[in-house]
Amino acid sequence: MRYFFHIAYHGTNYSGWQKHPGVLNVQEVLETTLGKLLKTVVNINGCGRTDARVHASQFFFHADIDQELSDEFLFRLNKILPDDIAVFEIIPMQGLPHARFDAVQRSYDYFIHTYKDPFLTNFSSLYLDPKLDLDKMKSAVALLPLYSDYRGFCKMPDRNDHTICNVSSASLFVSNNGDKIRFQISANRFLSKMVRIIIGRLLDIGEGKMSVDEFEHHLISRETPKIIIPAYPQGLYLSKVTYPYLDIPPATTFTAMLKNAVDADWQAV
Repeated sequence: MRYFFHIAYHGTNYSGWQKHPGVLNVQEVLETTLGKLLKTVVNINGCGRTDARVHASQFFFHADIDQELSDEFLFRLNKILPDDIAVFEIIPMQGLPHARFDAVQRSYDYFIHTYKDPFLTNFSSLYLDPKLDLDKMKSAVALLPLYSDYRGFCKMPDRNDHTICNVSSASLFVSNNGDKIRFQISANRFLSKMVRIIIGRLLDIGEGKMSVDEFEHHLISRETPKIIIPAYPQGLYLSKVTYPYLDIPPATTFTAMLKNAVDADWQAV
């Protein structure tokens, strides 16, 4: 039986989702824990990859397991897993759907605070610059759905078969007093560090280090700059994954509160 696992994780302690030898990663923790409970080797396939210290408020992986997984198994699994990984649902699937290849849309949220706050550490990225030109940043954000080749926003584009990403939406929000910023983007796929690279360029625009025309040039020319500095990882959340046969809201309440604050108390730029 193929199962989809609906999970979330706080990425601060991990070197990303993907399994790599010698480093702590989310995939290996889950495979090891499932193997202990089921007393067999379990291989899992995630819906994508996240970088070191990046979070996922919604994430899916699939596994083929020759046992019926009950609510008691879900309870035992969560009891053994570390506190920064949670499994919300275990969903039996018909046929052989794929957690990664079947996803039709992924959404990311990136949170920035421009003042020092110890309680936002590891949940949002600190950029101490209250004079960002949000109007210019908004103009650059509006360009993103108009282009489809994101080679200029990928650190190692030649590692991909192609660099086409169909961005369906991109938005910028700011708090009422201007000290917090949220960037949201949805697309069918994302390249390695693509969102963080975009954020880094948007901050350059906000600080006057790059023009909107230069930003658009990277989209038009598809040239990869010699120096690319991605934004900090801790403000980034994979926040929604959608399938043709599975479209459920994220279960975690923390990022929901962050988003609801944006929608209710913050304003679109």
